[in-house]
Amino acid sequence: MSTAENRIREQMVVHGESLYRRGLVPGSSGNLSVRVDDGILVTPTNSCMGRLDPATIAKLDLTGKHKSGDPPSKEAFLHLAFYRQRTDTTSVAHLHSCHAVALACREDIDPEQPIAAMTPYFVMKLGRLKLLPYFPPGDKALADAVEAVAQDYRSILLANHGPVVAGRDLDAAVYAIEELEEAAKLQFMLEGKPTRLLSEQQIRDLADRFTS
Repeated sequence: MSTAENRIREQMVVHGESLYRRGLVPGSSGNLSVRVDDGILVTPTNSCMGRLDPATIAKLDLTGKHKSGDPPSKEAFLHLAFYRQRTDTTSVAHLHSCHAVALACREDIDPEQPIAAMTPYFVMKLGRLKLLPYFPPGDKALADAVEAVAQDYRSILLANHGPVVAGRDLDAAVYAIEELEEAAKLQFMLEGKPTRLLSEQQIRDLADRFTS
């Protein structure tokens, strides 16, 4: 195992502990992955993100075949769907964070804009957000649905399930999905109150000036 891979495994542990400590991945929920030279590293199935062991993080090849470590998360197929479609992606994060999941359960949100652009950081870190229909946990049809939109969206909200976000590296993916949770929280806090949203021109300017 290379020094670079060891460092990535340790970073996954650090991020997992941080997410768990702040209540963003309760129980054994959520999963992280990172693409490496000879496959992807994925947090194990039924593992608590607050107690990850770098040595037992699962390793798959890019077809999804298990190579080493503990058995991978049963939602590894979500991560592979992004990797197949986005060459700019080296990490994927998936959470069951409270406010994002609550929003994903609402019937009255727009699938093309489930969260309004209220802050520049939402635009800079997440780009556009897409809501996908509900699929049962572990349903491979969900992978097809993610793969169909992954080229156009690096941030996806799964109905009645939670968010999944792709990033250029592990830090970017985790920081972006944390921003999504905060944006969902803001949307609930401001519901029914006069709210100043970013204009379409302001959103375009941010998209032109910043990359994620």
